[in-house]
Amino acid sequence: IKGTAPDAYDEEGKPRRRIALRTDMDALPVLEQTKLPFASRNEGVMHACGHDGHMTILLGAMTLLAESKNFNGTVRAIFQPAEEPGKGAKAMIDDGLFEKYPVDEIYGLHNIPFLPEGEIHTRPGGIMASEDNFTIKIHGRGGHASSPHVGIDPLIPAAQIILGLQTIVSRNANPLEPAVVSVTELHTDGAHNAIPSNIVMTGDTRSTSPEMQALIEIRMRTIVEHACAMAGAASEFSYTHEFAPTVNWPE
Repeated sequence: IKGTAPDAYDEEGKPRRRIALRTDMDALPVLEQTKLPFASRNEGVMHACGHDGHMTILLGAMTLLAESKNFNGTVRAIFQPAEEPGKGAKAMIDDGLFEKYPVDEIYGLHNIPFLPEGEIHTRPGGIMASEDNFTIKIHGRGGHASSPHVGIDPLIPAAQIILGLQTIVSRNANPLEPAVVSVTELHTDGAHNAIPSNIVMTGDTRSTSPEMQALIEIRMRTIVEHACAMAGAASEFSYTHEFAPTVNWPE
């Protein structure tokens, strides 16, 4: 949308300022059972993160801007797919979004249901956390539950790792800087009466600065390696960066 303020464009007709308002628009593979009047009409697909609300907000904002046009420059609306898996923004950039539609600044928001209605909360610096994913594989030597001394029980280092990872936040991270480390899944190849040989644990971490991201990864790797070494087990550790943190500049 092009504004109509007198100085919105230079002598060559180019906009003096170009900003973008961005929303995400994908849903999650969740069966909605809320029975709310705005519930999903598609079975097995739900806007569980409120992206339908985000789209409505952006459409409403662009409607108001189109009706007034009393601003200096150009406003572009960006509707981004695939925010949930973290690939949509990169795909749009790789597709030449900013070559076709250049902008100087981008603004976005995210709903937070526990905040009072009608309020907008922001701050300089990190405001939306990064997401990093990790996979921990532990290789021991399985055996019968009645003879644990014969094998190498990978459950012991697994338990120590789960507890040890919590010390990253409680003892290594600056208490004034947010950080979260969560083990979300644990799979074994054992049985009711059999000690497993292999364990796979997965999870994710959240932080709001590159320095905290690096600290978490380094400490995780150390904890995994040494907990497994104490038990005589082998380990594999992978750590991937899915989302960068959202960092606001003070201005």
